[in-house]
Order: sequence, then structure tokens, then C-alpha cells
Amino acid sequence: MSQDGALMRERSPDLLGGAAGSGEVLALITWVKFGRPLLLALLPRMTWQSMLYALLSLTIVRMLPVWLSLGGTKLSLPGKLFIGWFGPRGLASIVFAVIVMDAALPGQNTVAATAACTVLLSVIAHGITANPLVNALGRRS
Repeated sequence: MSQDGALMRERSPDLLGGAAGSGEVLALITWVKFGRPLLLALLPRMTWQSMLYALLSLTIVRMLPVWLSLGGTKLSLPGKLFIGWFGPRGLASIVFAVIVMDAALPGQNTVAATAACTVLLSVIAHGITANPLVNALGRRS
């Protein structure tokens, strides 16, 4: 038993790394397969209001609840802000936008355009800030 446990501890990072890589590839396929056509269809429907909400959604609407939920922890303010900025994100926005588009709901174009605007802004903003913020947080700790 201890021999198997030692082998598992030795190989665990390899197994987890492979699973994480597979997950990233599947996420990328989802973005390309569903995100791109949806974004191209919704781009003309985006307004300054959807852009404003996307900006608020990526900052206050998302970061404030994360920051508040981390209130009892010993994390530093920069750590809490980092988690809030890069924290809860996901492919769910694309899935929800597709559901809204298929459901023929009132205001579906507004909801879907706002979701697409939020995803687009997120990809750009998080992509640009990832390395600099990771490096800055690393230097602080």
C-alpha cells in the first residue's frame, strides 16, 4: 500500500497537469465553436449601455462580492483584489447567451449583446493584465 501511495504522490502532478491541459483545450474549442459566431452576430447590437454594464460587471458587480466574502481571511488587500479581478469567470456566459437567444424572450437581443460585450471585454482586459498583475503580486509576496 505504501508503495502505491508513493507512486501516486510521485505521478500526481503529471496526471493533474494533463487533465488541466485537456480542460484548457476543451475550453478553447468552446470559445471558438460557440463564442466567435455568437460574438459576430451580436457585435452590431452592442450599445454604450451594454459596454457600461460590461465594465461594471467586470469590476464592481464581480469584485465587490468576492472582496466582501474574503473579509474574514488574512489575505492582503492586493490579494483580495487580485482574486476579485481574476476570480469567478467562465464559459457560462456563452452558454447563457445561447440559451437566451434560443428561448425567444423579450429583450433577448439586449441580454445577449450585453453578455457578448462582457465576454469580449473580459477576454481583452484579463488577457492584457494577466502577466503584469501576476508578476506584481509575486513581487509583493
